[in-house]
Amino acid sequence: MAGRFSEVSQAAAIEVFAVVKAFNDDAHEKKVNLSIGAYRTDDSKPWVLPVVRETETAMAADTSLNHEYLPILGLESFSTAATKMVLGENSAVLKEGRATGIQTLSGTGALRVAADTLKHVLKYNSFYFSNPTWGNHKMIFEHAGFTETHQYRYWDAANRGLDINGMLEDLNAASANSVIILHACAHNPTGVDPTQEQWKQIADVIEAKSLFPIFDTAYQGFASGDLDKDAWAVRYFADRGFELMVTQSFAKNFGLYNERVGNLAVVVKDASVIPALRSQVTLLVRGSYSNPPNHGARVVSTVLNNPKLFEEWRTCIRTMSSRIQEMRAGLRERLEKLGTPGLWDHITSQIGMFSYSGLSAGQVKFIAEKYHIYMLSSGRINICGLTTKNIDYVAEAINDAVLNGPK
Repeated sequence: MAGRFSEVSQAAAIEVFAVVKAFNDDAHEKKVNLSIGAYRTDDSKPWVLPVVRETETAMAADTSLNHEYLPILGLESFSTAATKMVLGENSAVLKEGRATGIQTLSGTGALRVAADTLKHVLKYNSFYFSNPTWGNHKMIFEHAGFTETHQYRYWDAANRGLDINGMLEDLNAASANSVIILHACAHNPTGVDPTQEQWKQIADVIEAKSLFPIFDTAYQGFASGDLDKDAWAVRYFADRGFELMVTQSFAKNFGLYNERVGNLAVVVKDASVIPALRSQVTLLVRGSYSNPPNHGARVVSTVLNNPKLFEEWRTCIRTMSSRIQEMRAGLRERLEKLGTPGLWDHITSQIGMFSYSGLSAGQVKFIAEKYHIYMLSSGRINICGLTTKNIDYVAEAINDAVLNGPK
């Protein structure tokens, strides 16, 4: 008799991790990894932020700290500070007590808790995500039980920018009480964000169609170096009176990738509903992972609640965002100097870690095979993978692929 697991089929590989494995297995001396979404220094090394090192050192010496369980909804000093960071210190929503924060397992966990709450507590069943979007959005919501899956247009391939008319048309066609996943800043994977005027148009449609916005916020501060600028869209919607959710990750802006530090911020119209809402989320979390980890959340809480450390951290995020902007400018300059066919201004008009390069899947394969430079088949590149040592090599490879590779 065959075992119960004998008919389990092999699942498709998750592309970004498969690409990283291919890079790691490659022994070529000039190989370059432009795939996974993690910050790298100009020496292609992970960076532990100095303010994080400083905070962890102080925590290690503090004998009052222990490894007891956190409450189910996490470390309150963290979630309160994280919610204030995204909504703004002078937020009317906060002053009126109409927001609450819940510590989660990074941004992915925040999205899952949000999806579970929207599906099982508020009974939503339809959701929309941008085309393209981060690869996990669809899976998270479908695993939470959503059965009506939709996309709205976002990327304008011809102009390598935002298809605002297509986006608005698709949102206008959405059925009432659909959940709309929006990227607060540094859209993944395109790096293309709406302007403030376009955000107002998007808000008009969402309000008119009675849709529910959820902002995925993985790059606040990391995108532009300015916490307030990167949170503009979220704050505009909150100030305008929307009920909404915000899923926050501290992987990129604190460099705490494997500590899984996240927050789910919820904005409501009536502060009196918050205790009941938190009680329902408590049951969902209890039945999932029971309670979140302490270490990373305490690091973030300590930094956000200490003015001196907070300023040190803001210096760190400006350092990271500035390096990314320099690499964007450098790549565009080199491609234009080489005379690479096409327009390359989108590289500098896009923002954040990623750039939708415009390269085809065939050109991506050509570059990997000939130059040992690895990126996703969509042509998305992680700008952080560029350094002063490899940027000329990468530009030459792209130029060769556009001129001589498959279209």
